[in-house]
Amino acid sequence: MITSGRRIEILLAVIAVFGLLFLTGYTVVAAAENDIADIGGAWQRYGIMFNAANMATGDKNIPPPVSDPPLKAEFLREWQAQRQARRDADAAGTPIANPNYVNCIGDGMPTMMVAMFPIEFLLSDGQITIIEEAYTQVRRVYLDQQQVTLDDIEPGFFGHSVGYWKEGVLHVDTIGIKDYVQFQYTPHSRDMRINERFYKVAPDILWDEITITDPEYLTQPWVFTYAYKHMPGYKMQEYICEANREYVDEHGYQQIKIGE
Repeated sequence: MITSGRRIEILLAVIAVFGLLFLTGYTVVAAAENDIADIGGAWQRYGIMFNAANMATGDKNIPPPVSDPPLKAEFLREWQAQRQARRDADAAGTPIANPNYVNCIGDGMPTMMVAMFPIEFLLSDGQITIIEEAYTQVRRVYLDQQQVTLDDIEPGFFGHSVGYWKEGVLHVDTIGIKDYVQFQYTPHSRDMRINERFYKVAPDILWDEITITDPEYLTQPWVFTYAYKHMPGYKMQEYICEANREYVDEHGYQQIKIGE
């Protein structure tokens, strides 16, 4: 005869078993939905990022062109004047020096995500490493961690990035970009924040939807998207900027040393 106390013990054991099966099943389902491994490997830029020709292709996998920054009026006037000066200098054959190219350094965030050269995603436990072939630029996204404060990090080219997966979308938050690391020569403050959403729009097409917020300089969030096409089997190449022949002359123009 089974006593009432024994019945309770058996019932609790059954509940524990079913609870374990439920939790195990949920974990498997969640991992399948997140499908975090499908962005691994090498990718190349897809579509023309800064050209209105995007809109004429009819390819829905190509995002719209990047809009001008929604700068506050006092900053927008200066930005527009500088852009026109660069256009005039290019037309005259005397381009104004680009500090990144002249100094032989990488673009930093978010420009590195343009992927002018192939880009690679490496997935590891608790971290996603993003490598841009040009200048061998590397950024690290720490998964399932709280974002730090600006006082706890040293500003850099790539900042401090944390992220998490939700329903197959990788969400990334980045802070701490040096003030002279700029996207399209757009000024920003110490408090600039970059949020990204990585998700597939086709089996071999990945989008990186970027939102930049900066209350000091921008009137509203600046939103734009990059697209990448998967490159199965591609091996990332070494890119070391050595023997650079570019320099800035006394007028601020970009020149190339000849015959050295």
